[in-house]
Amino acid sequence: MSFLEIFLIGLGLSMDCFAVSLSLSVCGKLQWKDVLKTSAFFGIFQGIMPVIGWVVGSSFQSLIQNVDHWLAFVILAFIGIRMVSQFFVHETKRKPVDIRKTSVLLTLSVATSIDALATGISFGFIKVNILEAASVITVITFIVSVIGSRLGAKSTFIPAKWAELLGGFVLIAIGTKILLNHLGII
Repeated sequence: MSFLEIFLIGLGLSMDCFAVSLSLSVCGKLQWKDVLKTSAFFGIFQGIMPVIGWVVGSSFQSLIQNVDHWLAFVILAFIGIRMVSQFFVHETKRKPVDIRKTSVLLTLSVATSIDALATGISFGFIKVNILEAASVITVITFIVSVIGSRLGAKSTFIPAKWAELLGGFVLIAIGTKILLNHLGII
């Protein structure tokens, strides 16, 4: 597999992280350390998951393919619904999703990297240097996530409450897209 092919795969895998980074940074003004932490989580998980998939190999391919889209959908929809529901809570009782929390970042990182796990399984069937592929995917996802976070931060015209609502819908939409894509509907 050529470097260009690995690069394009990495770019494709990073698009969910871009969308999540964009929507999350619109919801709350992140400091640079938060942007770097979020981007690092996304990049590392996007890089580790293909390696795990590659190791697991073809023996578990059918099990993973049968549930990966459901897992991603449930995780993203859960977080998205939680964000949307906060829109309807009275201002004094609101508890927005704190994207700086490690537990939230871990959940989002796993959810956005499920496709990378499946991609890693397919890498096991073709000739690919898995360490090179994982490194390229990690770096691309990190950079794309930083770009998404910075673009989202420039969207200051959206009030935080509405941005959180929008961010929740984006997460639900990404989860739904993953589900529909794997079901062959889109």
